[in-house]
Amino acid sequence: MKKLTPIMTVEAIEPCLPFWTERLGYEVTATVPHGDAMGFAMLQKGAVELMYQSRASIVDDLGPVAEAAGHPGLVERLAGGTTTLFIEVDDLDAVAAALEGADVVVPRRQTFYGMDEIFVRAPCGTLVGFASPVSE
Repeated sequence: MKKLTPIMTVEAIEPCLPFWTERLGYEVTATVPHGDAMGFAMLQKGAVELMYQSRASIVDDLGPVAEAAGHPGLVERLAGGTTTLFIEVDDLDAVAAALEGADVVVPRRQTFYGMDEIFVRAPCGTLVGFASPVSE
């Protein structure tokens, strides 16, 4: 195995993007339309890559395949899943400043496992933790 890239399922992608691009400096590297909206978007910053796909796009893309394989309704159930991201960063102070005004779910804290971290909810509902090792 060489790489892991999470795909977060959301109702609409467009409201998600400013959180990543404007606040945190990610670049949108690819998008795929689905009807009048985005069906898929890929974002990257350094070695960190993540993807968003709309529920409708997943159902249209994978639903017929799952149904043909004898799993009707499976994609609709899976497309409702949630994802929590945990991203290690070099400078948590800079990230915390960029998150000013964001929906903080877990205020900044130092953990028993040696991390200084903060968790926020991105506009599309994804729970995102940012952390850096506690300085000695």
